[in-house]
Amino acid sequence: MNLHVLPAGPIQTNAYLLTAPERGEAVLIDAPGDVWADVEPILNKEHCRLTELWLTHGHWDHTQGGAAVVRATGAKVRAHAEDRVLIETPEIMKRFMGDKIDLEAVRVDHWVVQGEKFSALGLDVEVRHVPGHCPGNVMFYFAAAGAAFVGDALFKGSVGRADLPGGDFAQLEKSIRDQIYTLPEKTVVFPGHGPKTTVVHERATNPYVSG
Repeated sequence: MNLHVLPAGPIQTNAYLLTAPERGEAVLIDAPGDVWADVEPILNKEHCRLTELWLTHGHWDHTQGGAAVVRATGAKVRAHAEDRVLIETPEIMKRFMGDKIDLEAVRVDHWVVQGEKFSALGLDVEVRHVPGHCPGNVMFYFAAAGAAFVGDALFKGSVGRADLPGGDFAQLEKSIRDQIYTLPEKTVVFPGHGPKTTVVHERATNPYVSG
């Protein structure tokens, strides 16, 4: 599996394109605005077809490019139902953002749940629900690859904001301790913004949620 980190959109939100050229398949985790322009050339170069789009949560900067990606590829979309209203009626976020952002609803094909397991790109994937930043924030964990894609729950040296609608710091803290910090310590954490980190590093040094 190849990993391509593609920061995109107005606030440089991380999209993660996972490709398996030997299978001719790819998965995109999150879809910030205009990310398709970065994704398409990689798919063509590696001779892959985008089969799925996974949304870690429903905030606009992670979903803004989703509809365009689905139109171009027919990718199946996975997300958590706690963020259904944000994903399917994104105009709600315009009440807080104004008309500065262009948002389009994304149709979700499958609503994931805590503990769900499925296969993608020839690997097993586990879903963990990590609310607190956003009610439907989830993590996609590849145990064999030692990789966890956590959305905006946890960053290198920081955590997701809990002061937005639906946020709750006590819940976020519990999610991080129960769902992320319980992963093997060498697990690489890929956040929605900024550089990657590891479970052991954040448990030891994160000033907001210690291990």
